[in-house]
Amino acid sequence: MQDAKNRKEAQRYAELVARLAPKSEMGQGMARAFLVGGLICVLGQMLTDFFSMRMRFGAQSAATATSICLIFLSALLTGLGLYDRIGKFAGAGSIVPITGFANSVVAPAMEFRREGLVMGVGAKMFSLAGPVLVYGIGSSIIVGLIAFALEVIG
Repeated sequence: MQDAKNRKEAQRYAELVARLAPKSEMGQGMARAFLVGGLICVLGQMLTDFFSMRMRFGAQSAATATSICLIFLSALLTGLGLYDRIGKFAGAGSIVPITGFANSVVAPAMEFRREGLVMGVGAKMFSLAGPVLVYGIGSSIIVGLIAFALEVIG
């Protein structure tokens, strides 16, 4: 008798949770992330094509100019407060490597700008990006040493 009562209570609770729980928007979020991330990549490809075809840059110079432009644009949009809106809409799609990294460097600096140029902007600029830089530089050194060792052995 008690078992049947417990099952009925559990079923009513499950129905209540199903009715009151917010619906997942994962499908929409993934679509927005894919769309915005894709648009950032399309912009990067357009810039690369512009620099290589119109400006007659070599492949390496065009890639460098494209990186500079994407970093500048994401830093500018962060400074204007627009990159946060893009991030809220796109989620992970706004963290396309170079633009997301530029945003992670500029955002803390903008947050602490009232504390002054040195103690605010300068000190806080790398608070989020610092660990990423350390990991990236450290792992590239390790990979370089492994590649060097394999070259010497082989």
